[in-house]
Amino acid sequence: MKIDLQKIRELSNLELLARQLVEGFITGLHKSPYHGFSVEFAEHRLYNTGESTKDIDWKVYARTDKLFSKRYEEETNLRCTILIDNSSSMYYPKKNHGKITFSVMAAAAIAFLLQKQRDAVGITTFSDRIEAQTQVKSTHSHLHKLLVILEQLLHSSYKEGKKTSIPEVLHQIANKIHKRSLVIVFSDMFDNHEEVQEIINGLHHLKYNNHEVLLFHVTDKQTEIDLEFEDRPYNFIDLETKEVLKLHPSQFKETYADKVNKYFQELAIKCGQFKIDFIHADISDDFDKVLSAYMIKRSKMN
Repeated sequence: MKIDLQKIRELSNLELLARQLVEGFITGLHKSPYHGFSVEFAEHRLYNTGESTKDIDWKVYARTDKLFSKRYEEETNLRCTILIDNSSSMYYPKKNHGKITFSVMAAAAIAFLLQKQRDAVGITTFSDRIEAQTQVKSTHSHLHKLLVILEQLLHSSYKEGKKTSIPEVLHQIANKIHKRSLVIVFSDMFDNHEEVQEIINGLHHLKYNNHEVLLFHVTDKQTEIDLEFEDRPYNFIDLETKEVLKLHPSQFKETYADKVNKYFQELAIKCGQFKIDFIHADISDDFDKVLSAYMIKRSKMN
């Protein structure tokens, strides 16, 4: 399902948009090869003989003549932390802040899915440091809190010169998460570190601590990867360092594409070696691609 990124910014109800995305996605699942995924969500589990009776839902028993125990947060199937890169480069393209808008919408939909499955979820935003971090919970009130935070992020103003330091942030996150979790990262992976290995070391730290990692490489593929611009000179401004280069895209397109593709291919290959899911997420893609990748990852963790 595709939603216009500019309209996402104009609409104020992120929860409604996330609900529409998830419900449309689930409807599609029933018609797809992924129909085996768990998309029926229960708030109770069957009572097992010998367990404490204090959590039995007697109202359900009165209606069904069956014993069910209420499920509480500590009984959730999965714990998930969603990391969102909030550096300056994520506010490109300027007309719709496309990369941060796409990431926020995708994170909101995944959080909505997690809560419906009674999984626990938290949000962390970062640039060259951790900027904000919530608790990891599964309640509906917590989901509402997360969506408020995401909506604030969606409508936040662009701040120039905010750099990215992915390795340092990943090491900090790895040290903060003490229970096995799924860590989902949304980032354009434009980092101050020139060596892919430094980023991989941060990701491997999460894997070493027994976490699963799903990395969404968020780009505006047309311009950032393919360098598709009108045939004229441009001033290219690095949103994080503010460095300015005056270039004619057609003269550097082949060299640029070769270097950029080699960098991200190396990152993808090394992620594969550590069994880290690396997903190319073009902001012109359907959100179903993101939700499908999440569902596949979750099914492997069960």
